[in-house]
Amino acid sequence: MITAQNVSFTYPGTANPAVSVLNLTIESGEVVGLLGPSGAGKSTTQKLLIGLLRGYTGQITAFGRDLASWGRDYYERIGVSFELPNHFQKLTARENLAYFASLYRRASMPPAEVLAQVGLADDANTPVEQFSKGMKNRLSVARALQHNPELLFLDEPTSGLDPVNARRIKDIIRARQAAGTTVFLTTHAMSVADELCDRVAFIADGQIALIDSPRALKLRYGAPRVGVEYQGNGQLRRADFALDGLGNNATFLRLLREQSVQTIHTQEATLDDIFIQVTGRSLGESPIRAAA
Repeated sequence: MITAQNVSFTYPGTANPAVSVLNLTIESGEVVGLLGPSGAGKSTTQKLLIGLLRGYTGQITAFGRDLASWGRDYYERIGVSFELPNHFQKLTARENLAYFASLYRRASMPPAEVLAQVGLADDANTPVEQFSKGMKNRLSVARALQHNPELLFLDEPTSGLDPVNARRIKDIIRARQAAGTTVFLTTHAMSVADELCDRVAFIADGQIALIDSPRALKLRYGAPRVGVEYQGNGQLRRADFALDGLGNNATFLRLLREQSVQTIHTQEATLDDIFIQVTGRSLGESPIRAAA
């Protein structure tokens, strides 16, 4: 669906590249997440892949063609939701969607239908200037979806959302994938990437440090052990056991039979844990704070 080969980009007036030697392949029907802290190069990568930034080195191909050879027909096939919503503030949600739908040659969903999908049906006739940050974010997702694109770029799609509406957006992404849509998701929210993505790429200082499925990464970097919490002599106690041969471990089996077990957990690493191991930085840590 999209490939980037040795792509680098430096903003004018800056010395260091925002993205450096980017190599990435996104297969048709995948949900691929780009994880990194603020300033790591996530949004720049998205802007490069959607053709918003020119002057890069290397090569980007989309739908089997060099990105530089695409014109406006490229935007008929992709949908984009930016991290910072950019709507017409004086227009209503319905008017915003109707206007943007008019820019496409392909058929778009009726505004009422797509607003209902993102939970804004009751706010269709409300001026966007009255929307909260989360409502504006959901309207951005609706705008990206309305012309039924084959490839979706979503930048922090659950930012500012309460759990109910975050779940709504996650369910939409899953449904779109089931219908064959490819999704490129940029986020610093580890839980979102862990739940939705077929593969995740870690980016720091403009470079991809690692890419694999969340499950494979957690198995690779997690400890192959099981932790058991249990009540013993009136106190909460903990015991750890090797995962290998656990079913024949007499001490483990005796603990299950004789003690009041509270929790049992494998000691798999979280994506945040792995990101720190690989990059030396937390997903919530900006390059400025890291350098301080």
